[in-house]
Amino acid sequence: MSYFENAIKIKDMIVTETGATLYMTGATAVISAVFGIIIGILLCISEEGGIRENKSLYSVLDKIVNIGRSIPFVILIAIVAKLTRMIAGTTIGNTAAIVPLSIATIPFFARQVQNALSGVDKGVVEAAQAMGFGPKDIISSVYLPEARESLIRNSAVTIISLIGLTAMAGAIGAGGLGKVAIAYGFNRFNTDITLVCTVLILVIVFIVQWLSDLIIRLLRH
Repeated sequence: MSYFENAIKIKDMIVTETGATLYMTGATAVISAVFGIIIGILLCISEEGGIRENKSLYSVLDKIVNIGRSIPFVILIAIVAKLTRMIAGTTIGNTAAIVPLSIATIPFFARQVQNALSGVDKGVVEAAQAMGFGPKDIISSVYLPEARESLIRNSAVTIISLIGLTAMAGAIGAGGLGKVAIAYGFNRFNTDITLVCTVLILVIVFIVQWLSDLIIRLLRH
Protein backbone atom coordinates (compact mmCIF):
# COMPACT_ATOMS: atom_id res chain seq x y z
CA MET A 1 0.00 0.00 0.00
CA SER A 2 2.92 2.37 0.74
CA TYR A 3 3.85 2.33 -2.94
CA PHE A 4 0.60 4.15 -3.72
CA GLU A 5 0.86 6.61 -0.82
CA ASN A 6 1.06 9.64 -3.12
CA ALA A 7 -2.00 8.55 -5.07
CA ILE A 8 -3.88 7.90 -1.82
CA LYS A 9 -3.12 11.44 -0.61
CA ILE A 10 -4.87 12.95 -3.63
CA LYS A 11 -7.56 10.27 -4.04
CA ASP A 12 -10.35 12.87 -3.90
CA MET A 13 -8.70 14.82 -6.72
CA ILE A 14 -8.31 11.65 -8.78
CA VAL A 15 -12.00 10.88 -8.36
CA THR A 16 -12.94 14.44 -9.32
CA GLU A 17 -10.70 14.46 -12.37
CA THR A 18 -11.98 11.07 -13.45
CA GLY A 19 -15.39 12.72 -13.53
CA ALA A 20 -13.87 15.58 -15.56
CA THR A 21 -12.51 13.11 -18.10
CA LEU A 22 -15.92 11.46 -18.40
CA TYR A 23 -17.59 14.87 -18.72
CA MET A 24 -15.30 16.04 -21.52
CA THR A 25 -15.54 12.69 -23.28
CA GLY A 26 -19.32 12.46 -22.99
CA ALA A 27 -20.08 16.03 -24.04
CA THR A 28 -17.68 15.89 -26.98
CA ALA A 29 -19.00 12.49 -28.05
CA VAL A 30 -22.56 13.81 -28.23
CA ILE A 31 -21.56 16.90 -30.22
CA SER A 32 -19.33 14.86 -32.52
CA ALA A 33 -22.05 12.26 -33.06
CA VAL A 34 -24.57 14.86 -34.22
CA PHE A 35 -22.28 16.75 -36.59
CA GLY A 36 -20.22 13.73 -37.58
CA ILE A 37 -23.27 11.75 -38.68
CA ILE A 38 -24.63 14.70 -40.67
CA ILE A 39 -21.31 15.33 -42.45
CA GLY A 40 -20.71 11.60 -42.94
CA ILE A 41 -24.11 11.15 -44.56
CA LEU A 42 -23.53 14.15 -46.84
CA LEU A 43 -20.17 12.73 -47.86
CA CYS A 44 -21.70 9.34 -48.61
CA ILE A 45 -24.63 10.51 -50.69
CA SER A 46 -22.69 13.21 -52.57
CA GLU A 47 -19.69 11.07 -53.52
CA GLU A 48 -19.29 9.64 -57.00
CA GLY A 49 -22.08 7.10 -57.51
CA GLY A 50 -23.96 8.32 -54.45
CA ILE A 51 -27.73 8.70 -54.38
CA ARG A 52 -27.32 12.47 -54.60
CA GLU A 53 -23.99 12.81 -56.36
CA ASN A 54 -22.63 16.32 -56.04
CA LYS A 55 -18.95 16.70 -56.87
CA SER A 56 -18.70 20.28 -55.64
CA LEU A 57 -20.25 19.56 -52.24
CA TYR A 58 -18.21 16.38 -51.85
CA SER A 59 -14.98 18.15 -52.75
CA VAL A 60 -15.55 20.88 -50.16
CA LEU A 61 -16.55 18.50 -47.37
CA ASP A 62 -13.78 16.05 -48.23
CA LYS A 63 -11.14 18.76 -48.00
CA ILE A 64 -12.54 20.09 -44.71
CA VAL A 65 -12.50 16.60 -43.20
CA ASN A 66 -8.99 15.88 -44.43
CA ILE A 67 -7.66 19.16 -43.07
CA GLY A 68 -9.44 18.68 -39.74
CA ARG A 69 -7.97 15.20 -39.34
CA SER A 70 -4.46 16.31 -40.28
CA ILE A 71 -3.87 19.08 -37.75
CA PRO A 72 -2.11 17.86 -34.57
CA PHE A 73 -4.36 18.36 -31.56
CA VAL A 74 -1.92 20.51 -29.61
CA ILE A 75 -1.61 22.89 -32.57
CA LEU A 76 -5.38 22.83 -33.10
CA ILE A 77 -5.93 24.07 -29.55
CA ALA A 78 -3.81 27.12 -30.31
CA ILE A 79 -5.46 27.74 -33.68
CA VAL A 80 -9.01 27.73 -32.29
CA ALA A 81 -8.16 29.58 -29.05
CA LYS A 82 -10.13 32.68 -30.06
CA LEU A 83 -13.13 30.59 -31.09
CA THR A 84 -12.92 28.71 -27.81
CA ARG A 85 -12.92 31.99 -25.89
CA MET A 86 -15.93 33.23 -27.90
CA ILE A 87 -17.92 30.07 -27.14
CA ALA A 88 -16.81 29.18 -23.62
CA GLY A 89 -15.61 32.56 -22.36
CA THR A 90 -12.18 31.12 -21.58
CA THR A 91 -9.51 28.91 -23.10
CA ILE A 92 -8.83 26.99 -19.89
CA GLY A 93 -10.98 24.42 -18.15
CA ASN A 94 -13.07 21.38 -18.89
CA THR A 95 -15.86 23.14 -20.76
CA ALA A 96 -13.40 25.14 -22.84
CA ALA A 97 -11.59 21.94 -23.81
CA ILE A 98 -14.79 20.60 -25.38
CA VAL A 99 -14.49 23.11 -28.24
CA PRO A 100 -11.12 21.92 -29.65
CA LEU A 101 -11.97 18.33 -28.72
CA SER A 102 -15.14 18.55 -30.83
CA ILE A 103 -13.38 20.24 -33.73
CA ALA A 104 -10.76 17.48 -33.69
CA THR A 105 -13.24 14.62 -33.33
CA ILE A 106 -16.00 15.62 -35.76
CA PRO A 107 -13.90 15.18 -38.93
CA PHE A 108 -12.55 11.85 -37.67
CA PHE A 109 -16.00 10.49 -36.90
CA ALA A 110 -17.49 11.93 -40.11
CA ARG A 111 -15.01 9.88 -42.13
CA GLN A 112 -15.83 6.81 -40.06
CA VAL A 113 -19.53 7.33 -40.77
CA GLN A 114 -18.88 7.79 -44.48
CA ASN A 115 -16.86 4.58 -44.65
CA ALA A 116 -19.55 2.65 -42.78
CA LEU A 117 -22.37 3.91 -45.01
CA SER A 118 -20.37 3.48 -48.21
CA GLY A 119 -19.88 -0.16 -47.25
CA VAL A 120 -23.61 -0.87 -47.49
CA ASP A 121 -24.45 -3.27 -50.35
CA LYS A 122 -25.15 -1.16 -53.43
CA GLY A 123 -27.74 -3.72 -54.52
CA VAL A 124 -29.84 -3.00 -51.44
CA VAL A 125 -29.68 0.74 -52.14
CA GLU A 126 -30.61 0.23 -55.79
CA ALA A 127 -33.53 -2.00 -54.77
CA ALA A 128 -34.81 0.73 -52.47
CA GLN A 129 -34.54 3.27 -55.27
CA ALA A 130 -36.44 0.94 -57.60
CA MET A 131 -39.21 0.74 -55.01
CA GLY A 132 -39.54 4.53 -55.09
CA PHE A 133 -37.69 5.35 -51.85
CA GLY A 134 -36.52 8.96 -51.68
CA PRO A 135 -33.10 10.00 -50.32
CA LYS A 136 -34.42 10.54 -46.77
CA ASP A 137 -36.09 7.12 -46.76
CA ILE A 138 -32.96 5.43 -48.10
CA ILE A 139 -30.82 7.08 -45.44
CA SER A 140 -33.18 6.19 -42.56
CA SER A 141 -34.39 2.80 -43.80
CA VAL A 142 -31.39 1.43 -45.67
CA TYR A 143 -28.07 3.12 -44.94
CA LEU A 144 -28.31 3.56 -41.18
CA PRO A 145 -29.90 0.17 -40.35
CA GLU A 146 -27.58 -1.76 -42.68
CA ALA A 147 -24.48 0.00 -41.36
CA ARG A 148 -25.42 -0.01 -37.68
CA GLU A 149 -22.82 -2.56 -36.58
CA SER A 150 -20.05 -0.70 -38.38
CA LEU A 151 -21.32 2.58 -36.93
CA ILE A 152 -21.22 1.16 -33.40
CA ARG A 153 -17.69 -0.18 -33.87
CA ASN A 154 -16.53 3.10 -35.36
CA SER A 155 -18.20 5.01 -32.54
CA ALA A 156 -16.21 2.98 -30.02
CA VAL A 157 -12.99 3.64 -31.93
CA THR A 158 -13.80 7.36 -31.98
CA ILE A 159 -14.60 7.52 -28.26
CA ILE A 160 -11.41 5.64 -27.39
CA SER A 161 -9.42 8.08 -29.52
CA LEU A 162 -11.27 10.93 -27.82
CA ILE A 163 -10.29 9.66 -24.37
CA GLY A 164 -6.68 9.97 -25.46
CA LEU A 165 -7.29 13.53 -26.59
CA THR A 166 -8.86 14.45 -23.24
CA ALA A 167 -5.69 13.24 -21.53
CA MET A 168 -3.68 15.51 -23.82
CA ALA A 169 -6.05 18.41 -23.16
CA GLY A 170 -5.59 17.84 -19.44
CA ALA A 171 -1.86 18.22 -19.85
CA ILE A 172 -2.23 21.72 -21.34
CA GLY A 173 -4.81 23.48 -19.19
CA ALA A 174 -7.99 21.43 -18.91
CA GLY A 175 -8.79 19.06 -16.08
CA GLY A 176 -9.04 15.32 -16.25
CA LEU A 177 -6.77 12.38 -15.56
CA GLY A 178 -4.20 13.67 -18.04
CA LYS A 179 -3.65 16.75 -15.92
CA VAL A 180 -3.22 14.71 -12.76
CA ALA A 181 -0.86 12.23 -14.44
CA ILE A 182 1.39 15.00 -15.78
CA ALA A 183 1.16 17.73 -13.14
CA TYR A 184 1.09 15.56 -10.02
CA GLY A 185 2.68 12.38 -11.34
CA PHE A 186 5.30 12.89 -14.02
CA ASN A 187 6.41 16.44 -13.12
CA ARG A 188 6.79 15.57 -9.44
CA PHE A 189 8.30 12.13 -10.02
CA ASN A 190 5.31 10.43 -8.36
CA THR A 191 5.22 7.29 -10.48
CA ASP A 192 2.34 5.80 -8.51
CA ILE A 193 0.04 8.71 -9.44
CA THR A 194 0.91 8.40 -13.12
CA LEU A 195 0.30 4.65 -12.93
CA VAL A 196 -3.08 5.01 -11.22
CA CYS A 197 -4.26 7.59 -13.76
CA THR A 198 -3.10 5.38 -16.63
CA VAL A 199 -4.94 2.38 -15.22
CA LEU A 200 -8.14 4.43 -14.80
CA ILE A 201 -7.94 5.61 -18.41
CA LEU A 202 -7.45 2.00 -19.54
CA VAL A 203 -10.47 0.92 -17.48
CA ILE A 204 -12.63 3.55 -19.20
CA VAL A 205 -11.35 2.38 -22.59
CA PHE A 206 -12.11 -1.27 -21.79
CA ILE A 207 -15.62 -0.36 -20.62
CA VAL A 208 -16.31 1.53 -23.86
CA GLN A 209 -15.10 -1.42 -25.94
CA TRP A 210 -17.09 -3.89 -23.83
CA LEU A 211 -20.28 -1.86 -24.20
CA SER A 212 -19.73 -1.64 -27.96
CA ASP A 213 -19.34 -5.41 -28.26
CA LEU A 214 -22.37 -5.99 -26.00
CA ILE A 215 -24.62 -3.71 -28.07
CA ILE A 216 -23.56 -5.44 -31.28
CA ARG A 217 -24.31 -8.87 -29.79
CA LEU A 218 -27.73 -7.71 -28.61
CA LEU A 219 -28.56 -6.29 -32.07
CA ARG A 220 -27.61 -9.55 -33.71
CA HIS A 221 -30.05 -11.41 -31.50
